[in-house]
Amino acid sequence: MYQKLFIPGPTDVAPDVLAKMATPMIGHRTKEATVLQQNISEKLQKLMYTDDTILLSTSSGTGLMEGAIRSCTRKKAAVFSVGAFGDRWYELAVHNNVPADIFKSEPGQPTTPEMVDDVLKTGEYDVITVTHNETSSGIMNPCQAIGEVVRNYPGVLYLVDAVSSLAGAKIEVDRWGIDICISSTQKSLALPPGLSLCSISERAVEAAKQVEFRGYYLDLIRLYDQVKKSFQYPSTPSLSHMFALDYQLDRIMEEGLDNRFARHELLADLVREWAEKHFSLFAAQGYRSNTVTCINNTTGFVFADLSNALLERGFRIGGGYGPFKATTFRIATMGELEEGTLLELLAAIDEILGLEA
Repeated sequence: MYQKLFIPGPTDVAPDVLAKMATPMIGHRTKEATVLQQNISEKLQKLMYTDDTILLSTSSGTGLMEGAIRSCTRKKAAVFSVGAFGDRWYELAVHNNVPADIFKSEPGQPTTPEMVDDVLKTGEYDVITVTHNETSSGIMNPCQAIGEVVRNYPGVLYLVDAVSSLAGAKIEVDRWGIDICISSTQKSLALPPGLSLCSISERAVEAAKQVEFRGYYLDLIRLYDQVKKSFQYPSTPSLSHMFALDYQLDRIMEEGLDNRFARHELLADLVREWAEKHFSLFAAQGYRSNTVTCINNTTGFVFADLSNALLERGFRIGGGYGPFKATTFRIATMGELEEGTLLELLAAIDEILGLEA
């Protein structure tokens, strides 16, 4: 049975976008491939509000996260975490022998500018990592305000995981002072999984050149040098994903960026209003994601029973994740979702759980 996906990725893909994956192959070293990759870069710069260079990687977002923290940390990284994917930054550092410390917020609370300032005052760190939108907790961090703090420390690079928010929330890379902003295709971009992307500042490039061992496949300088030279990539790219991404970016621009961001906020507001009526919200007020809502299971229903009943009706929602697995559930509102479909889901949950509509 076809399932309407309300999970934090992968998301539903429009049929015409999915069909672009079947575009006949071209040589990845041809002029046609160069034009394709250049077009994608220019469109992503508009989406990300940046003049920085765009890099693509045939990997999940974790791939470029690994490449970024390994390539750019010369001294030590300060990893700020509000959930499982913030923790992942730290795991990547440890497994790549990158010196790092992790700073965790209390459950449901954001990373604050004050936290970042206190850590950077020590002078120990030349990289910070922040999760813009944490899907395990439903927190959207104040990345613009954090960027204003980082500006006071010229030697520090600002790396941001925007995997689950790019194209679902406005992220102004240049204005916020982000040095590397990472995302991937299967979330708010509403494409199949398998391709990740990032912007990279010249500050980050110059810093990374000082790091001797950056790996190979995920070496950001190796990617950067090839892109700057020819809009090509050192290794064989996933052209099928690129055909679909190029087309989907046109669809996003046609919807209008402000319209798209407003649609995501409207959908999130509907879920939040519903959740506060029947349950409670995990993330603190003022720091709630517009692409995934994390809801406290205050009534003690068995999530597996709800999930199975929803699957019979063609809906899939997310259970809790990581440390919040047993006590929360999640409803994502990212990608191409429309209001009517969301209301159908909420009505189905009301009926299954016997909630008052």
